[in-house]
Amino acid sequence: MLAREYLREHADEYRVALKNRGASADLDRVLELDAERRRTIARVETLKNQRNVASQEIAALKKNKQDASAQIEAMKRVGDEIKELDAKLAEIEHRLSALELELPNVPHESVPIGRDETANRVERTWGEKPKFDFQPKPHWDIGEALGILDFDRAAKITGARFALITGAGARLNRALIDFFLDENTSRGYTEVVTPYIVNADSLRSTGQLPKFEPDLFKLTDRDYYLIPTAEVPVTNIHRDETLDAESLPRQYTAYSPCFRSEAGSYGKDTRGLIRQHQFEKVEIVKFVMPDKSWIELERLTADAESLLQALDLHYRVVALSSGDLGFTSAKTYDLEVWLPGQDTYREISSCSNFVDFQARRANIRYRTADKKSGFVHTLNGSALPVGRTLVAILENFQDADGSVRIPTTLQPFMKGLTRISAP
Repeated sequence: MLAREYLREHADEYRVALKNRGASADLDRVLELDAERRRTIARVETLKNQRNVASQEIAALKKNKQDASAQIEAMKRVGDEIKELDAKLAEIEHRLSALELELPNVPHESVPIGRDETANRVERTWGEKPKFDFQPKPHWDIGEALGILDFDRAAKITGARFALITGAGARLNRALIDFFLDENTSRGYTEVVTPYIVNADSLRSTGQLPKFEPDLFKLTDRDYYLIPTAEVPVTNIHRDETLDAESLPRQYTAYSPCFRSEAGSYGKDTRGLIRQHQFEKVEIVKFVMPDKSWIELERLTADAESLLQALDLHYRVVALSSGDLGFTSAKTYDLEVWLPGQDTYREISSCSNFVDFQARRANIRYRTADKKSGFVHTLNGSALPVGRTLVAILENFQDADGSVRIPTTLQPFMKGLTRISAP
């Protein structure tokens, strides 16, 4: 959510931001309602002041045994008008708040301007693409041949876009979770286990509602949703709280299953583990002081990168363009890992600074020692998605005989297993 003062004073600047995003919003109506709200408040304050003055006059008249009936009748009319205006103000606030929830965040000045992912900017790369003396296979072929991925039985159990991971594949899956959490906590993130079902207020706070409701799985008997990412419950840990500025930054990491309907993705990535309705991810989230958030974005991104480096996976860091930027984000770096079996880079982590956009929606504030207060800045990133990292390992560490080497870093979590071979 954006500050009303910003929209009021920088309306033309925000129109440019919307254009750069390729987004549309009824900004004029927002400004009209904001102006009407302020006029109504001013009128109510004037009437209340009149009522206060009249109350003193009425008291003086009564004290002097004089007739105050005319003043009392006039004040009844004033009181009725105040009630009407209060009701009008509540309705204006309701309509204004609903429209404000549809306004996307303002891209940071360093974000590349462009209509879509073709304008994304590669910032840097790490490592080298692996070389093979055979044609590398995609992970779905590797996993099925090794007997560790089963998409047909998962489809029988549930439906399309689910996977069954078994045997050494399941152990590797678990090893990745442990490795990610251990590494994140070693960097100062506090591990938390959150609910995997959240209420609508939590999703509004982080920006999934109302705009992205079609992408969510909702329980039919109550206003609860399965989480699309641990970002939602972790960010809402401090909803409606004021944090001591000296306690910031606060850093959390959480493992969770994630659930997404993938609305609008029909026909995309229908094979393999890339785009599933259910997947697992380890998330990192920061609550920071506003003057530190851009430094913290670089640190958070470096923390996610360190996991790929430890696994010896070649990747690149990409700054998303204004047209490819998420609704809530002011700036996002995507980490894109190389997948030789598909001959392409694929996103494996998004690291974003939301500045005060989520904090305003969630009412998360800070207070300094000298009693100054404001909204914190929130950041989050994947560190890392389990399934996509499993994909990267299968494709990058495959050998000609169909087996897959276990990265050295993960071998302690695999009880000595160094290779997954066909049964």
